[in-house]
Amino acid sequence: MGTADRALGERRGLARRAWGRIGRRRDGRAPLWIELAVIGWLFWLYDVINNFAPLRFELAKRDATGVLSAERWLHLDPELALDHWLAAHGVLATVASYYYFFAHAIVTFALLALLWWRRPDLYLRLRTQLVIVNLIAFVVFWRYPLAPPRMFPALGYRDVIASTHFLLSWDSGVLVHDADQLAAMPSLHVAWAGWCALVVWRMTRGRTLRALALAYPLLTSLVVVATGNHYLLDVLAGAATLLLALALHRAVRAAIAWTEARAARRAVSRPATALPVHAEHEPAVHAMREPASEQPLTEPA
Repeated sequence: MGTADRALGERRGLARRAWGRIGRRRDGRAPLWIELAVIGWLFWLYDVINNFAPLRFELAKRDATGVLSAERWLHLDPELALDHWLAAHGVLATVASYYYFFAHAIVTFALLALLWWRRPDLYLRLRTQLVIVNLIAFVVFWRYPLAPPRMFPALGYRDVIASTHFLLSWDSGVLVHDADQLAAMPSLHVAWAGWCALVVWRMTRGRTLRALALAYPLLTSLVVVATGNHYLLDVLAGAATLLLALALHRAVRAAIAWTEARAARRAVSRPATALPVHAEHEPAVHAMREPASEQPLTEPA
């Protein structure tokens, strides 16, 4: 091994030891400072995209017109009927408003915490998949701003959350500035709900819990459409975002495993470097190479 190879190996060893000290916990769980940094980074990316929302309002409305036209052509436009039905049921509308604003965050972060505490063996994989879900959605938010149905009262849509006089609304001071109201496509509510269902399915074999896990994204889909915050195509796009994230994560893991296996095969098949034989050691070397058949098997009588 050359000097450069040895130096590279030493640097890699130092990096591994340093990462072992700051990037791992003795109990096998992911360090909290890394998890908080990832969450902060995702919120920062979301805020960067949100800052451009006021400049793209007309584009978002034009995109919404295209979505509505596509749904009507496909005869898949239940938004208006569901919106009117929910608005006519005050108690359900209030419950749906609370559900829309709080359920996705509470359930998702609660499952993240439970994973971190109870199943560190699953945590890194599933957390990475959730991060990929958000990154895919952010790209779509940036490239395809979309105004939700509630922004089109002239077409008959109602803002159910505002009509219930809920304690929060899209006109509240905090949400006006901190929430991207043009991020209807894809529905992160649905993508997160699907991820939560996957987590519960991986963590338990109980039929009741698994049934509730499957019902959760379906109920979320109904709520986000009936409250006037998403189109049906947004719901389908949210599900597709989750599936794409899982496929990308699997592809990356497979590529890493293939690369490591290839490097291991090369290391095994690499021929050993022949050692030089000095003249003064040649007799000993020749003696070592004598065949065993030339040695006497027994002492002479």
